Amino acid sequence: MSTEDSSKMADAAADVPVKFVLKPPKGMRDYTPMQMAIREHLFTTIQNIYKRHGAVAIDTPVAELKETLTGKYGEDSKLIFDLADQGGEQLSLRFDLTVPFARYIAMNNIKQIKRFHIARVYRRDQPYMTRGRYREFYQCDFDIAGDHDPMIPDVECLKIITEILSELDMKKFIIKVNHRQLLDGIFAACNVPEEKFKTICSAVDKLDKKPWAEVKEEMTQKGLGNASADKIGVFVQMRGGTELVTKLKSDSSLAKEPNAVQGLDAISLLLQYSEVLGIADKISFDLSLARGLDYYTGLIFEAVLTGEGEDGVGSVSGGGRYDSLVNMFSPKSKVPCVGFSIGIERIFSIMENRAKDVRTVETEVLVASGQKHLLPDRLKVCKLLWEAKIPTEIFYKDNPKLLNQFQYCEKEKIPYMVIVGDEEKANGGVKIRDVASRKEEFAKYEEIVTQIRMLPRPK
Repeated sequence: MSTEDSSKMADAAADVPVKFVLKPPKGMRDYTPMQMAIREHLFTTIQNIYKRHGAVAIDTPVAELKETLTGKYGEDSKLIFDLADQGGEQLSLRFDLTVPFARYIAMNNIKQIKRFHIARVYRRDQPYMTRGRYREFYQCDFDIAGDHDPMIPDVECLKIITEILSELDMKKFIIKVNHRQLLDGIFAACNVPEEKFKTICSAVDKLDKKPWAEVKEEMTQKGLGNASADKIGVFVQMRGGTELVTKLKSDSSLAKEPNAVQGLDAISLLLQYSEVLGIADKISFDLSLARGLDYYTGLIFEAVLTGEGEDGVGSVSGGGRYDSLVNMFSPKSKVPCVGFSIGIERIFSIMENRAKDVRTVETEVLVASGQKHLLPDRLKVCKLLWEAKIPTEIFYKDNPKLLNQFQYCEKEKIPYMVIVGDEEKANGGVKIRDVASRKEEFAKYEEIVTQIRMLPRPK
């Protein structure tokens, strides 16, 4: 084949259009009107509970300077989405809402705030979309920043999580709690070198996904001796309540470790407050909980759905105390913080599976007519209802069929119709129809708004 022929074939191949697949990026998704109605219900429920506890809303950019996020997430740092150079600034998509919050506190010299933040975050993770794991997803964060007495803000966080999961009808759940100081004390008692605390903590954090034998193997591969790993194994498979605290306080090896003693005292106080708030039956002191993020310094916790089938999706909330994170951005700013995030996507998956008859519109009234040349009259009624702030729709046809309008109301679950007709117009009014019962009553034009406001509001 000549060079000229090869060139012609290459040009011809270049002209062949590449098949373009229409789909969202991997690990991301579109949402239908029904799905958005469910999500709005979830967000509204969570936001109302946050406000009930005195929180204010903030927002931060979807991207941060790369150096803001660097070194805050331990082994998870590899999951950060980096962006191309933008005018001399190295940027990354936010991995969570906590580190941007700490940056916001340090930058604005804030000493005390109780805030919530509901927004998208991004992780270059392997998606598992049927189990609610995405690369783009929402977090619903609540945090209390400021110097407060021990465990009071912490237990309120646990109380808020129980309120959210209960109001969303997540029937069976448990909140695991542990303490990073206690973990450090256990590692010290088991002869783990201090420089390996973080990497061993990261291995322990996988106990909810892997059996102990695999976790132990990971520890030994990271350079920990078998004897130390076996000692850790005895501790991290313990769970319970106040009786476990008592048992651990009597352990002679832990009694020698100040971190362990302080951690146990903190857990003991937390369990006392949980009893007062009526949530003790939802709290499990679980030594396998390690949460590998670098910034946790005290209490750590994780809410897990424990039901069978669709309800058993695992962790739906996690958080803890991070007293040093703000200090990483501003050495002179020492603002203790505690908070958590609700994993909305996993809860959404459950709610979506349960959903049956979901209203996707908030329309309360359809202004209809079955006769010709009444569009100006329909528009006049629409104007009246819109100005009264009553959610109202109209068919975009001059002479729509009345049956089509009836069917639309039934399909979209619009509860009421205002029917304009020649006879009603001659009498100075309209008919108001209850779509479900099909009952109709006449209303004078000046009484339309008052009569509709007296009707039961749709749920």
